[in-house]
Amino acid sequence: MTPVLTDPRLIVGLDLPSLDAARAMVKRLDGTVSAYKIGLTLLARPGGVAFAHELRAAGKTVFQDWKLHDIGAQVEGAARAVAEGGCDLLTVHAEPQVMKGAVKGRDAAGSDTKLLAVTVMTSLSDADLTEMGYGFTAAELVERRVRQALDCGVDGVVSSPLEAARVREIALEAGRPDFLIVTPGVRPDGADKGDQQRVATPPAALEAGA
Repeated sequence: MTPVLTDPRLIVGLDLPSLDAARAMVKRLDGTVSAYKIGLTLLARPGGVAFAHELRAAGKTVFQDWKLHDIGAQVEGAARAVAEGGCDLLTVHAEPQVMKGAVKGRDAAGSDTKLLAVTVMTSLSDADLTEMGYGFTAAELVERRVRQALDCGVDGVVSSPLEAARVREIALEAGRPDFLIVTPGVRPDGADKGDQQRVATPPAALEAGA
């Protein structure tokens, strides 16, 4: 077993087409991996949220990757509902109104759910951002949104491994050594990148502060 695979910071994404496939993956990794990310495909399936609760009841750390993005009041209600149901990590988009609504909802639930703000999707390149009308590179936009996330009181951010070291610097400057940095777009050397643009290997991501 490789050291990276047994590192407690590793979160395995259950980006699979069915709950049966996800359960099979969890069984295969039992005793090795303790944290799992469940994305929209599984969460939206009948029984998807129940599966997330099932994993948590089995002692796993569960990351519900909803990427909530709506007006503040709607995000507040949704974040409260997810937190009340039981969730270790929950994603929202890194817009101030969205983040503030999520914090308000989580706090109203009296939950210890950690909120992660998605800065810039790892599938987006600098060219994509220009086409979308942003006047920033991915790195610049990530930095801007990290500072906003710190101001809004979320517990961490999602960024690509390429920005993780700078995110850690900003968090330390803000007096937040506990600020979480979760990095998707992590692939072994030679692996298919899929639709990811900003990627790194697992050791590189850990070295950068993820």
